[in-house]
Amino acid sequence: MQIRELTIPDSYEITPKQFGDDRGVFLEWYRFDKLAEVVGHPIDLRQANTSVSKRGVVRGIHFADVPLGQAKYVTATHGAVLDYVIDIRVGSPTFGKWDTVLLDDKDRKAIYISEGLGHCFVALTDDATVSYLVTDVFNAPREHGINPLDADIALVFPEEAGEALLSPKDTDAPSLAEAAASGLLPTWADMREYYASLNAAFTTPKEQTR
Repeated sequence: MQIRELTIPDSYEITPKQFGDDRGVFLEWYRFDKLAEVVGHPIDLRQANTSVSKRGVVRGIHFADVPLGQAKYVTATHGAVLDYVIDIRVGSPTFGKWDTVLLDDKDRKAIYISEGLGHCFVALTDDATVSYLVTDVFNAPREHGINPLDADIALVFPEEAGEALLSPKDTDAPSLAEAAASGLLPTWADMREYYASLNAAFTTPKEQTR
């Protein structure tokens, strides 16, 4: 597989190698060792989620308190979504910026989003099925949101998504500025320390074979 860092530091696009024949297709959509070599540590998977969405459904922007936070490894197993990673780390050089990866059942890409980053997607097809591997179980008091329609973030939804369909929970969420003012957001400095602590105890598979 190929792993490429996005314009938001600590987020990655993963493109698997697909093996097709007259029976269908085989691929590895997650490899802990390949990801660990790039990220600096293996992700400690604690929960797997699946959502099915109508075309136009927007889910997010979501994030969780750190520690532990909730790093995510996300792919689409049916249909297509445009997946967004949003930098909500106060003091980051890309604070308030975002990048995207198209997740669909053709290229079968995945996206890895580190702890402390915001996550959102919009469904481009009906019955868009998205599966997430995450590093902590759901903990409602530690889960937060930012309004995906915040004009300062200015997410752009593709025309093929049609009319945006959002939950009241997401539209009632604070703006990025409001979340920052209330002290809800992680800081760039704290997250750099946290990532370093995860990396410190890990020896990469390459180092183990030397």
